[in-house]
Amino acid sequence: MKTSIIFFLFICFYLQLSAQDTTVIVDHQKFTLPPAIIRGNLDYASILRRIKNDTTFYKAFRTLRVIEYSAYNYIRIPDKKDNTKATYNSKTRQHRANGCRTTEVLEQQTTGDFFDRKGGYNYTTADMYAGLFFSKAPVCGENNIVAGSILTTEGKSGMDKHREQLKMLFFNPGKKIPGIPFIGNKLDLYDDDAHKLYNYHLDFISYKGSYAYVFSIKPKEDLGFFQRSNIVVDEMTTWFDYRTMEVLARVYKLSYKAAVYDFDVDMEVEMTKADGLLLPKVLRYKGNFGILFKKHERGEFTATLFDFKK
Repeated sequence: MKTSIIFFLFICFYLQLSAQDTTVIVDHQKFTLPPAIIRGNLDYASILRRIKNDTTFYKAFRTLRVIEYSAYNYIRIPDKKDNTKATYNSKTRQHRANGCRTTEVLEQQTTGDFFDRKGGYNYTTADMYAGLFFSKAPVCGENNIVAGSILTTEGKSGMDKHREQLKMLFFNPGKKIPGIPFIGNKLDLYDDDAHKLYNYHLDFISYKGSYAYVFSIKPKEDLGFFQRSNIVVDEMTTWFDYRTMEVLARVYKLSYKAAVYDFDVDMEVEMTKADGLLLPKVLRYKGNFGILFKKHERGEFTATLFDFKK
């Protein structure tokens, strides 16, 4: 098996030197493939459909709700000159018992005005992070079943609604997000309108001692001014295990400017396997956002998860 893979990669390299990428039509939409995939007799149509309908990424995050794990949490709030205003460092452990999860803070240090006088968060970035990874009170009745599970903002408002939108952005990138004025539909990267704005490229590469499909979505370079105004996703690149089609890593960059708000966000996620489960290992975020009549905020965080236990 290993010999055949090496031979296949050699052929891939040779073909890539001697031929150009090819545009193919799958489900009436255009995708760009290297000659290695075309001539390697890979079922690229099936691969592309699995990528479009992927649930492994979302399931990995849902699985965090039903296991125990430790985490190093780092949050930094810089000003517009990149001087540090506040920081947060902690080590936490998520416990799970009787169908409920809670977060124990094992170590914690802060600088600046990270917390207010009542112990609440002074910054939206911190509040959003806590909503994703911390649970002071027991949270019960969760599961990691993806089928039939839908992220929704229905019945939510204020910070709860914003947290839900952030989860959608993290867990289902490339899909519509309701309730965000002007751009909710522009986040859908798989409809016919999006295919007029973006290039879609699939490749097969060597990745961290194994092999992976890498699928990237980037804006077309020849867009006019009005088309460019519809771009929200500057890049989304995902690495998939070539055998299981599970997500190995993902990078996505988003930016947008409107009359009432603007944002510029970079996110990275690396995955791992523990006890047969696909799980997030490292999450990195760096971004800034501003809303009309509210102070512009910059923030960054890194979540490092480890010591998983069913």
